[in-house]
Amino acid sequence: MTTADTLEAPPVERIVVGFVHCLRSGGLSVPVSMSLRFREALELTGIQRGVDVYWAGRATLVSRPEDIVMYNAMFLAFFHHNGTGFKVRFEDEAESASLAVDDGDGDSGEGESSDDDIISLRYSAAEVLGSKDFADFTAAELREAQRVMAKMRLRPARRSSRRRVPDQLGARLDLRRTVRRAMRTAGEPLHLAATDQGERTRRLVVLLDVSGSMEAYARVLIRFAHAAVVGRGKGEVFALGTRLTRMTRQLGSHDVDEAVADAAEAVVDWSGGTRLGEAIGRFNDEWGVRGMARGAVVVILSDGWDRGDPEHMAHEMERLHRTAHRVVWVNPLKASPGYEPLARGMAAAMPHIDTFLEGHCLRSLDTLAEAVGA
Repeated sequence: MTTADTLEAPPVERIVVGFVHCLRSGGLSVPVSMSLRFREALELTGIQRGVDVYWAGRATLVSRPEDIVMYNAMFLAFFHHNGTGFKVRFEDEAESASLAVDDGDGDSGEGESSDDDIISLRYSAAEVLGSKDFADFTAAELREAQRVMAKMRLRPARRSSRRRVPDQLGARLDLRRTVRRAMRTAGEPLHLAATDQGERTRRLVVLLDVSGSMEAYARVLIRFAHAAVVGRGKGEVFALGTRLTRMTRQLGSHDVDEAVADAAEAVVDWSGGTRLGEAIGRFNDEWGVRGMARGAVVVILSDGWDRGDPEHMAHEMERLHRTAHRVVWVNPLKASPGYEPLARGMAAAMPHIDTFLEGHCLRSLDTLAEAVGA
């Protein structure tokens, strides 16, 4: 590290209070007793070398092996942005990071840290954010989540089509092509042509609840819906609130920020009330039963809170289930300990759902991607 990179280290108390707060904001449980042990460890090791600070915290603030990845990420985030003299070097291709540590005297010869002074903190951004609740995402984490979601591949199951396609191993003789080939060989049918039944990808329809109770999750899930539209030619997205709004055209832009802004502007009841049964009924009447939902995989992203009549909700969900190939309901609240689908709308919909999933974190969206292709 060069002399210009060297900054005066903050006092022990400032490191302890700030870093512990950072860990807690990341979801780690750090009781006061651990904070006190961390302070005692820093008084013994000193705070001049990042290696010492890292291991002092690792030994006193982490009680479970599964928390190490989050600890590493929080260590990088905190000490990179707080002028501690610890320099973080990111390597994008490997999705890794190394912590180059100042030796404290600002004079290291060639300006390079020795191998002993480098902690490799290799982690995947998806792994760090994988289990974090969407409602707790920062703006930076939201941008990183978008990068991860853009790489997700939603591949709905394929279905047989009426169209037949050339296939030499097919079960049906293609008489027209066989005769055409025979004309090239003096009328002798030396090569028989065959066909088989073709396949086509099922349509994917996403119905996103944009009511007030879903606001914290809708801001992330609309980006998931954007990935579904941009990544596939047959994706459709609608917003469910007090009314139904089609967002497919607005989400068609490859610029995710522009697409989300356009979609949010088009939805006049964003973060308003919710009448799921009525909105789903309107989808059935205007789009679904007419053809869009026929044989499609329909994904509903909602917490199930509905101010309307539960009997109407049950009726419309039954219609949708009869029309679609598969109905997948994704509820962020399902991850809550002891959750039961007791909300009126959710309870009414349950008998007409093929797959009921969590939808509160990136890892749950991986599960959703698998369910879409089932």
